[in-house]
Amino acid sequence: MSVFSAPAWDSHELVAFGSDARTGLRAIIAVHDSTLGPGVGGCRMFPYASDADALHDVLRLSRGMTYKSALAGLPMGGGKSVIIGDPRRDKTPALISAMGDFVHAQGGRYVAAEDSGTGVEDLRRMAGRTPYVSGIDDNEHGGDPSPSTAYGVFLAIRTAVQHRLGVASTSGLRVAVQGLGHVGYHLARHLRTDGAVVYGADVNPANIARASDELGVIAVDPAEILSLEVDVLAPCAMGAVLNARSIDTLRAGIVAGAANNQLATAEDSARLQGHGILYCPDFLINAGGIIDVHYQRAGLPAEAKRAHIERIVDTLAEVLHRADVTGRPSNEVAEALAVEYLRDAARAPRATELPGRAAPAAR
Repeated sequence: MSVFSAPAWDSHELVAFGSDARTGLRAIIAVHDSTLGPGVGGCRMFPYASDADALHDVLRLSRGMTYKSALAGLPMGGGKSVIIGDPRRDKTPALISAMGDFVHAQGGRYVAAEDSGTGVEDLRRMAGRTPYVSGIDDNEHGGDPSPSTAYGVFLAIRTAVQHRLGVASTSGLRVAVQGLGHVGYHLARHLRTDGAVVYGADVNPANIARASDELGVIAVDPAEILSLEVDVLAPCAMGAVLNARSIDTLRAGIVAGAANNQLATAEDSARLQGHGILYCPDFLINAGGIIDVHYQRAGLPAEAKRAHIERIVDTLAEVLHRADVTGRPSNEVAEALAVEYLRDAARAPRATELPGRAAPAAR
């Protein structure tokens, strides 16, 4: 397996492979860019079909974290890690401790947070082996940054419907949420409180039952959720769900969700645009979680964190405006804006704290 010729390779600064025969750990850590600070990002555990799939995922995810932190105005670079294995079957305390040792071996170039397949307790176990973890301090949700991710995505959806439909809320609109785990559940809660009709799907029957019983979410077969006729589609499960085949079946005017790397390829943003679908770049609108992680580590107040998350909508409004003016796909516009920020930062002395960058006002 060649790293340098991998399709998702993008001049990453660090790619490290770790294994531990005693615990069964097989993991990869990737740091894409450290212009703004050490690479910070989630530790995902997933039963990848191949080592090449795991490498592809960690390279794409770490690159997305670079852009996410840059657009969110955070003093963090882009990093990510993946553990190859089924979290429901293969995850053990010893394996998580071994992952902590692997993170520690990178000397602080990578700082781990929670992700799919891991949680706050796993990160706290890693913290027994390394200080290079985040998102383990108490916040209003016991350290879980997922509600902050959901809040940012909810605000982004409201911004998108204002931009596309000219309405100030989601009241009466139909929203399909793919994935009702930590983030998807909280997003559905915000949407239902706002008056939206929410359809939901999840491969875990317990998740859909909870959302249906507690929130009134209308259950849909996971195979049908993407093609449902709705106003907004919110992918909140795994990535790469938007591809040449699935985009042809979409019947939503807006796509705005929490999942990372929703686009299977770079060309899929243009495909969405060609179908007249407004796409809200995932790495822009799902930054609430990493903002939460930063505020936990810095010991900053929850009120300031909430205000920082709310600035996601300013950046989104600017991206959508630039996309309208230039005719370029929104994902390309958001990446270009992130690169602008990174180039500016590379020319300036590194700040120890960035309270949050406000995007240029939409014109």
